[in-house]
Amino acid sequence: MATVSPQVESRAAELLRRLTPAERLRMLAGDRDLYRDMLDAAGPERTAPLYSAAGAPRLGLGGLLCVDGPRGVARGVSTCFPVAMARAAAFDYGLEERVGEAIGREARAHGANVCLAPCLNLLRHPGWGRAQETYGENSQHIGEMGAAFVRGLQRHVMGCAKHLACNSIEESRFTVDVRVSPETLHRVYLPHFKRVVDEGVASVMSAYNSLNGEWCSQNHRLLTAILKEEWGFDGFVMSDWVFGIRDGVAAVNAGLDLEMPSRIFMDDRVAKALERGLVSQSRIDDAALRLIRQQVRFVSVGDGEYGAEIIACDEHRALAREAAAKGVVLLKNEPVPRDEGDGPGRPLLPLDPRSIRRVAVIGRLADVPNTGDRGSSHVKAPYVVTPFAGLRAALTPFGVDMVHDDGSKSERASAVAAGADVAVVVAGYDYRDEGEYMGRFPPAGFEKLLPRPPLRLVPKALMAAARLRRGQGGPLQGGGDRRSLTLHQAEEMLIESIAAANRRTIVVLVCGSAVLMERWRHAVPGILILWYAGMEGGHALADILLGARRPSGRLPFAIPTSADHLPSFDPDAAVVEYGELHGQALLDHRGVAAAYPYRFGLTY
Repeated sequence: MATVSPQVESRAAELLRRLTPAERLRMLAGDRDLYRDMLDAAGPERTAPLYSAAGAPRLGLGGLLCVDGPRGVARGVSTCFPVAMARAAAFDYGLEERVGEAIGREARAHGANVCLAPCLNLLRHPGWGRAQETYGENSQHIGEMGAAFVRGLQRHVMGCAKHLACNSIEESRFTVDVRVSPETLHRVYLPHFKRVVDEGVASVMSAYNSLNGEWCSQNHRLLTAILKEEWGFDGFVMSDWVFGIRDGVAAVNAGLDLEMPSRIFMDDRVAKALERGLVSQSRIDDAALRLIRQQVRFVSVGDGEYGAEIIACDEHRALAREAAAKGVVLLKNEPVPRDEGDGPGRPLLPLDPRSIRRVAVIGRLADVPNTGDRGSSHVKAPYVVTPFAGLRAALTPFGVDMVHDDGSKSERASAVAAGADVAVVVAGYDYRDEGEYMGRFPPAGFEKLLPRPPLRLVPKALMAAARLRRGQGGPLQGGGDRRSLTLHQAEEMLIESIAAANRRTIVVLVCGSAVLMERWRHAVPGILILWYAGMEGGHALADILLGARRPSGRLPFAIPTSADHLPSFDPDAAVVEYGELHGQALLDHRGVAAAYPYRFGLTY
């Protein structure tokens, strides 16, 4: 699908003609220093750079300047929005377009012109560590959410749809081969990517994994036959970072246009292959033209007002709060008598602050900043409103006594809950439980493929790799895939004890995908999913619990009653078969009821 005007195409062709053969080859890889970036990623503090590529200064082409951004700009201080899964729960495409536009504006304010978002991989199994970065289990919904995000984002910067394709296991992402039939691939795992391509996304990122026996970044069927020829994509295809390709010649011939963020395989081996006729000049020219075309297309995009005052401005903070509130999913809201002998009365929520004297907020996650994964999508927010802080700010003006307990000692927490009119238990996960995983760094055997580091960096590189393997790396070190879909056992026991101490108990779940809750969900009258709700999440929670906003979120996936009802999931798999059925469709096919079905959500 053509996305550029004849004028843009003519200008891009003119610039290509003025490039020397050597300059065209140089455009095919990023400018970063590989080993310096790897050391920075493993360090205690990680300041994401602008990843540059494809520039030609003598012709006025400034090149690509990339930042990550599924929930906000991953550079400096930026607005931290709720994760994509939380926004998917809002089922509000207009809202997602506004979030995309806000992220695009802040990306420009940080000096970028490419934002590495949205993530479009389908949630095949809730154990996937990066589930929070995508939009759920339904291909049509993923596509519409992604298209809305791109519409907003690309008013200011280029978007990048990732990771093509079938990338939904984290810990073996560098090595796993996903086997899927052509019919299932086109029917289940590709339509959402096509929807965003049709929307005009500027770039697509290939996945780390292999697909039907060929690495995605070197998969001619995927990148050329389907993406470029069948779908008519005229943007550029970039690799995933560092470990995205294994063979530069194979990648170029397959349709990859840009290796990121460093020149590892797109080096003199490609030039020699060109000389020997193993790579065609037309393929090199096509790659360079695609990189130039999108730069020309976006050179005049935007309103020209991108000062630092845009970043985390009042408008964007308000939008983050709105998005967080609209994404909250109310799963359970039963009536509870205040005193023995009273009738059932009205449902527990919303709370009436004028009739409450004391609220206990309990749990290890109740009063700590927790915005999600600390991998490539991590956003450094200027502040984070925790659940306890948000409730305290809303209830204190009414004279409500607020009490917090971290739940580390069950007897003490139960006593605190027993003395309150309402107990709110905040339970779930953080970046140590699920997220981008760098523990196998580099992937086994990959060091043999990398260029040798400068001698001065060898000791530091070895120490950095050892730290990452021991789980002592910097912010990129994450939890990876979830091996269990329940809460931690201590949290399940805490919920049971709090529910026994206070019948008016509300459980607030912080998570990126489905949580099995069969052990305790029938013991409490109130359950809602807050997700990783961003920097304004605590205020959004208070808005919902006190009725300032009516809950409107719905599940973007089904929550089963047992992990046995889901597709098989092995984070260590070398080969995995992807079938057509997953999520709600698989539950329906097996004739088993969900604990909470796809699109379930209560309101007041």
